[in-house]
Amino acid sequence: MRIRVRRTGGFAGIERRAEVDTSARPDAHEWQTLAERALASGRDTPPAGVPDGFSYEITVDGRTVYAADPRLTEEQRELVSRVLKEGA
Repeated sequence: MRIRVRRTGGFAGIERRAEVDTSARPDAHEWQTLAERALASGRDTPPAGVPDGFSYEITVDGRTVYAADPRLTEEQRELVSRVLKEGA
């Protein structure tokens, strides 16, 4: 499974991207479960954000959803955090 996150906005307006390929990871099932939950509550179009807040584009195996601060679900927040931390 390939998980990509693109974060835009924020005070400085700096874009950040990261990707994780879970296929060879021992915790792939955990990533899959988290990704499925994050996608389930995502939107098909970018939502309106708040000034200086972040907007997110989350893509899992070709399916893309959108989310924005401050209305991320816990699953979306965790997935975004993990991908941005571990992704290249």
